[in-house]
This record gives sequence, structure tokens and C-alpha cells, in this order.
Amino acid sequence: MNLRKAERHQARIRMGLQGPSGSGKTMGALLIAFGLTGDWSKVAVIDTENNSADLYAHLGNYYVLSLNAPFSPERYIEAVGVCEASGIEVIIIDSISHEWEGSGGILETHSNMAGNSFTNWAKLTPRHNQFINVMLSSKCHIIGTIRSKQDYVLTEKNGKMVPEKVGLKGVQREGMDYELTLVLEIDIKQNASATKDRTGLFMNKPEFRISSVIGEKILSWCSNGVDATTVQKLITKSKDVKTLREIFNSYPEFQVLLNEDFQTKKKQLIGTKSEETNFIRKTVKNEES
Repeated sequence: MNLRKAERHQARIRMGLQGPSGSGKTMGALLIAFGLTGDWSKVAVIDTENNSADLYAHLGNYYVLSLNAPFSPERYIEAVGVCEASGIEVIIIDSISHEWEGSGGILETHSNMAGNSFTNWAKLTPRHNQFINVMLSSKCHIIGTIRSKQDYVLTEKNGKMVPEKVGLKGVQREGMDYELTLVLEIDIKQNASATKDRTGLFMNKPEFRISSVIGEKILSWCSNGVDATTVQKLITKSKDVKTLREIFNSYPEFQVLLNEDFQTKKKQLIGTKSEETNFIRKTVKNEES
């Protein structure tokens, strides 16, 4: 256990765009991604929507990774790994709903399993959680689109009552929004509002249209505080293993990203300590003789 003062750290956004079909989730995600990077070649879409990401190719030269069924957590994880290894800065997962309710997703897999339903969940939940953990620990910004279950309500328009499509509950496991830093709800008229917002940028604000400016605002929020480079410098300056361990415990969000730096420095410090111990032993032995 390590008691420390609160400190604002730089971060990568983990956000969701939730809305019904036709609300503009994919387009919105792309615009936000460009605002986060200013470089389309650093944006990749993991596309589970039958190549719908290619419809917006006129925006810029972003990358697309087409992901087909089965939509298992492991295939999503593999796709994220491919994007990370390619130097991508913003990964759009369009959509994360398929991992839960798509062909080969968690719900379908559970329904096809023999045996006790409750026991089977004990096998599937860790697989789903691993997918969530990969999203949270990624070195990239992550934007996941979430389908909303749809219904129709009657609204008055030009003196007549007409049906209007609205989004309801998001298609993902209950509590997914708790894992994300920011969730924007988009209606069929492409107006967005925040339903979960740890950034404080959008909550309790009027509805707005998504543009690259939204991505720029999010980037500004992410850039405030301690970043990985700062932590790397602290690692380099560590004089002993105890100090290195304190740094490791103080910045849990960088433990995965900077694990190699931590381990290299630890070996170096242990080696130096071993050399000092051997030198002292030899000195003492020479003095005794």
C-alpha cells in the first residue's frame, strides 16, 4: 500500500459513442479521432459493420481493419494489438456491441454452451473482462461505438403526429459505461450530449454537433498532467530499487506501457548493488589478510 498525494496525470481517452442506427456514430468517431491526432494516418477503425468505415474515406487516409464473425473477445484483442503494433494513435472500435451480442459474441457463446448457465458465466466473464482491460490499458486513444436498442415515439411535426426513432439502452454488458472516461449519447438528429463525463468538458452542457473540435478539446484535457515521458525520467534517475518500486506503485496507469523500462532499471540497480557488495567483501577480506 502506498499513500500519496493526488496528482493529475496525462491520459489516453477511453470513450464511447452511443446511439441508434443512423445517428452518425462512425462519422462522429472519425471526426473526434482526427481532432485527437491532426493526422488521418494515425487513425484506425476496427470495422465490424460490413465495411461501413470505408464510406467515409473522403475524409482522409485513415486505416481500416475489417473484423468479421466470430466476434469473440480474443479477436477484438488481436485486432487492437495489430493497430498498436502499426503505430496507430487512435483506435476506433466500430462497434463494441458485437463483442457482446454479435455472432460468436459473449451472449451467443453462452447460449450455445452445455451445462449450468451460472457456471458457464464464470468461464465467459474473464474473457469479456480481458477485452475491457485491453481497451483500458492500451497506449492508444480508444473510441468505441455502441449500438442503442431502438424504439419509436410519436412527436408532433407540422401539426401532425409522426413516429421518431429513439435510442434506448446500449447493447453491451451492464456497467460498460463505468469503465469509460467519457460517453456521448447521439440521437437520430445527430445531436450529442454527455451521459458520463469524467473530463468535465461536456456534462450538463447543451446538446452539440460532433466535429474535430470536440477531439481537440479532449486532447487538451488528456495532455494536462504527468505523462509517460515524465515517468521515464523518474525511472532513469532512480538510485535504488526501493525508489523504483515507489515510482512503479505511484503510476499504475503506466505500469504496462513502461514495464520494460522498469525491469531494465531494476536489473541495472540490482547489478550495481551486487558489484558494490562484492567490492566491500573483497576490501574487508584484503584488510583481514
